[in-house]
Amino acid sequence: MHRDGRSWRIGTADDVAWIAGHTTQGPSVTAAIPPVFEAYATFHPPDGVGVDVHERAVVDELAARTPEQQWWLGYLDTGAHDIVFPGAATVTLYWGWSYLLVEAGPEQALTWRTGHLRGDGALPDLFFPADRSWLVSALWDDTWTDIGASADVLAGLLSDPLVNARLVGPGEDACPPGLTRD
Repeated sequence: MHRDGRSWRIGTADDVAWIAGHTTQGPSVTAAIPPVFEAYATFHPPDGVGVDVHERAVVDELAARTPEQQWWLGYLDTGAHDIVFPGAATVTLYWGWSYLLVEAGPEQALTWRTGHLRGDGALPDLFFPADRSWLVSALWDDTWTDIGASADVLAGLLSDPLVNARLVGPGEDACPPGLTRD
């Protein structure tokens, strides 16, 4: 697919096989993130912080702790929200949901999307680096985002007040205090 004057690789089921079928049902973080990471957290914009500032802080923290490489960006295809490359082949994740998966990078994660089902913001619904050292996933009916990563990556997110992250055990309810499930 072409965008921004270049060609981008569209992902296949092989690129997400490590996620597909490896999550659990229920309210825990492992509903969105396979139980293969050292640590888990959730994050959402703190009160009084714009979504664009929050998302920039998330991506900056992740990019600072990830060796330079491509990122896989996944956009949930609801039929009503921007998936960046309409008509491109999709992959199936979670409970039969279709995602467009494209190999790109941090800047594209922040700029390609014009709006998504959770309201304002540009971040993909799912993204991870090529080395699979972390995974960020926001399920379509959640108002927060889940992440699995190393303790070091999560320490960076936890230290940034613009990210508003909190650690979650793999068996704990992922819903942050003060938020509700839709």
